[in-house]
Amino acid sequence: MNNETLSQLEQLIDQLISRNNELQAEVKSLTEKNGQLIDENETLQLEVLDSEEKQKDTSSTLSSLLEKLQSAQQAN
Repeated sequence: MNNETLSQLEQLIDQLISRNNELQAEVKSLTEKNGQLIDENETLQLEVLDSEEKQKDTSSTLSSLLEKLQSAQQAN
């Protein structure tokens, strides 16, 4: 190999190392973002479950009140 070829090879290796470092940093960033999104998703799922439970409780209360009202109307 001549000096020019070695120089080009060295430049390419430097570029590959640099690109590899960039990609590793990007992977780390995306991994962190993925973790945050997983946490956010879990929080949202818990909020939905809580909301559904509150909706069921409200529906049950409304049904009970409706039954009382219907019973009161029938008694009159």
